[in-house]
Amino acid sequence: MRGTADAPPFITSAREPLRIVFFGTAELACASLAALAQSNAFQIAAVVTQPDRPKGRDLKLQPTPVKIEAMRWGLPVLQPERAREPGFIEALGELRLDLIAVAAYGQILPTSILNLPTFGCLNVHTSLLPKYRGAAPIQWAILNDEPETGVTIMKMDAGMDTGDILTWKSTPIHPADNAQTLHDRLAIMGAELLVDTIPNFVAGNIAPSKQPDIGMSYARKITKEDGRLDWKAPARVLWNRIRAFTPWPGAFTLLPGADKSRLLKIWEAEIEVHAFGQPGQVIHTGPAGMTVACGEQALRIVTLQREGGRRLAARDFLPGSDVSAGMILG
Repeated sequence: MRGTADAPPFITSAREPLRIVFFGTAELACASLAALAQSNAFQIAAVVTQPDRPKGRDLKLQPTPVKIEAMRWGLPVLQPERAREPGFIEALGELRLDLIAVAAYGQILPTSILNLPTFGCLNVHTSLLPKYRGAAPIQWAILNDEPETGVTIMKMDAGMDTGDILTWKSTPIHPADNAQTLHDRLAIMGAELLVDTIPNFVAGNIAPSKQPDIGMSYARKITKEDGRLDWKAPARVLWNRIRAFTPWPGAFTLLPGADKSRLLKIWEAEIEVHAFGQPGQVIHTGPAGMTVACGEQALRIVTLQREGGRRLAARDFLPGSDVSAGMILG
C-alpha cells in the first residue's frame, strides 16, 4: 500500500529507532508503555503522565501507574498539570520527535502538540470506533450487552476520539467477563497492536481511514451512583450492570435495617430464569446463594460485601446475617 499525505514514508535509517514520547496515566496504558520500552524499534525520549495525586486516609501523594512503569524501565518522566502549558509544549518540541503514542492519558491534547511529531500522534482506544468514544468504553460495552468489543489504533485529531482509524482488533465479551478481566485483555491487545502498527504506519503501509458516521456512540465517565441496582429492571440488565461496574464503582443495593439501611455491594451474580417475585424481594436463601427477584426473572447473588465488611461468598455471608426470604432490597 502506498504512503499518503497523512502517512509520510519512513525517513530514518534501519539502525535508528523511532524517537517517541509516550502519554499515559491509568493502568490500562502500562502494557503499551512496556511493549514500546522493550522493543529495539523505538527510543522513548520521555513519558508524560498526570501529576502525583493525594490518595488514602493520610492523603499521601501517589504516583500514577504509568509513572511507576516508566521508573521500572528507567525512563524520564514529565508531569505537567495541563498538557496545554506553553513551557511543556516548548520542551516537547526540543525533543525532535518522530511520533507520540497515547493510551489512557486523561487529557485532550491540543493541536500544538498533535502537530509536533513527524508522524503525528497515535492513540490506543479500547473500543471498535466509532462506537464508544470517550472515557469509559469498556464499562459501557458490557453494560449495553455488546457481543464483542476491541481496540482501535487511530491517528489523533483535535476531537474526542474522532481521528482516522489505522488498525483495529476485536474480541468477544464472554459471560465470565467483567470490566477488570476485559480491561486486562484489551490492554495486552492494544499494546501488541500498537507496536505492530507504528512501523507499518510510518513506512506508508497503512492508509488512515475516516471513521464512519453510522454507529457512533459516546461512553461517558462513570460515577459511583451508576452502580446502584434498580430491581425493577430485567435480570439480564442488572447482571450486565454488575459485570460492567466490577471492580469500580461496584454494583450495590441497600439492605434494610432496624435503624438505617446499609449498603450491600454485589460482586458476582447469575441469572435465575425460572424464579419470580416482587422486584427487590429476597425469594430464597441457601448454600448456593441469595436469590433476588427482578423486573423480569431473578438474580442469584454469589459474592457480596456488606458496607465496612469483607468480600464474601453468599454462603458464608448469609449464616451470620439477618437476611431472610421476603426481605425487600433497595
